[in-house]
Amino acid sequence: MSPSAVFELKDKRVYVAGHTGMVGSAIVRRLAQENCDILVADRQSLDLTDQHSTEAWLSRTRPDAIFLAAARVGGIQANSSYPADFIADNLEISLNVIRGAHRAGVKKLLALGSSCMYPKFAPQPMTEEALLTGPLEPTNEWYAVAKIAAIKLCEAYRQQHGSDFISVVPTNLYGLGDNYHPEDSHVPAALIRRFHEAKVGKAQAVEVWGTGAPLREFLYADDAADACVFAMKHYSGASFLNAGSGEEVAINQFAGIVADVVGFDGDIVYDTSRPDGAPRKLVDSSKLRQLGWSPKVTLRDGLARAYSNFLANGGRGVT
Repeated sequence: MSPSAVFELKDKRVYVAGHTGMVGSAIVRRLAQENCDILVADRQSLDLTDQHSTEAWLSRTRPDAIFLAAARVGGIQANSSYPADFIADNLEISLNVIRGAHRAGVKKLLALGSSCMYPKFAPQPMTEEALLTGPLEPTNEWYAVAKIAAIKLCEAYRQQHGSDFISVVPTNLYGLGDNYHPEDSHVPAALIRRFHEAKVGKAQAVEVWGTGAPLREFLYADDAADACVFAMKHYSGASFLNAGSGEEVAINQFAGIVADVVGFDGDIVYDTSRPDGAPRKLVDSSKLRQLGWSPKVTLRDGLARAYSNFLANGGRGVT
């Protein structure tokens, strides 16, 4: 039995910022079940890094609720290569949308955080209280700082203005519409593309960055979207909420699963000169689960769906 909602989405005007991205598009798919009016705007018509344009659009369209899924994202290589872009663009997007939502009288807003916000050596599994208790992982601290700022903006507007602005922090995501760029993608998409190209090219081996030892938790994007919609409807607390699968896997095991799903049967070799990132990243999702949410898609099934989507886009995905 589903818990009673504290905020109904039915008949509401709901803006999904970042609707073309992996998580944003998953939120749009999930909202199709809510009988609400979904509002979107592409980058050509609305630049969220521009304060005037963002506030004018929000004032004109007057959404009742906002899912803030827009962000500049990328893997270790992208974060290391473009630190100024990652921190500046994400700070601007968060400030413009959250401040603009307050000024436009938006009733409820949900901002998406990232598990990279947590300290590199945070106790595992990471509870919401671990935020800001230690140094960040250096390879993605620019993005992490901007995401922390977004969470704190929601908390600040709640504290000062009573705004019903909340945040959900998902673990590592993968799924339909992922970014398969060879340099800017995250681990799941990067490995799907690498193993696929190796299979097609009949390569004998595929190289994976790092030692393969780090432990990671992965969540299918549509499960993350379901968590966001659930939180929007059922949660109005001051603290942000973690959302994860509750299962962790070593990168070398994960690579083996991806290779199997793709159908690559060659060798997997590890480039130990490349950084591993944090040694372990598992979020404690007990608060969200106690409210009544749980993920539905298994890792292998989710990867199979992602690979099918990759193939449906001509073996390219989103680049």
